[in-house]
Amino acid sequence: MQDNLQARTLAFAALCQAVWQVQQLARYGRADEEAMSHTLGAVMITDPDSVESVYDRHQLNAGFRTLVDQIGDGNRKDVDLTRYIVGILALERKLAKNSAALGMLSERINQVKRQLHHFELTDPQVLANLASIYSDVISPLGAKIQVVGNPEQLQQSNNQARIRALLLGAIRAAVLWRQLGGKRRQLMFSRGAMVKAAMQALK
Repeated sequence: MQDNLQARTLAFAALCQAVWQVQQLARYGRADEEAMSHTLGAVMITDPDSVESVYDRHQLNAGFRTLVDQIGDGNRKDVDLTRYIVGILALERKLAKNSAALGMLSERINQVKRQLHHFELTDPQVLANLASIYSDVISPLGAKIQVVGNPEQLQQSNNQARIRALLLGAIRAAVLWRQLGGKRRQLMFSRGAMVKAAMQALK
């Protein structure tokens, strides 16, 4: 798989878009079904040939904008989104070092793939299974990500399932970012190049 700035920026934008969707659900109960399908569909692609076979950059405008806001030099950074991104990257590192969790994750994703022969990706039953994968396999690996928002939205079981499913989608993006050579220090020392690549993608 290619290892270059554009590919890494694409994967990181996918992570940003996933956590942005989490925030939209938590605060307002809003979910763009197409964007959610794109994020969750990537979880099902476990042996890709390229980053473009996982994510379509034309479907990641919100992710590129979030990336620019979060790691750029402007004053539009959102503390909660930063916390979600840091939390996802930390959980992905724990996952990468845990062979038992990786095996269980693969097995559970294959179960969902079989379920997709009968249901759409955003069907409540599928979302519930994706959410349980996050709760059972990913969340116990490290510090839990505390999602904040409107209590009325957070208490709804369908929103809880969608949020956890999207956090699993964020993990998928983080895994791909690492596979493409992504490292935490790049968020500090290569921010300018990533922001430039993201802004190019938005044109």
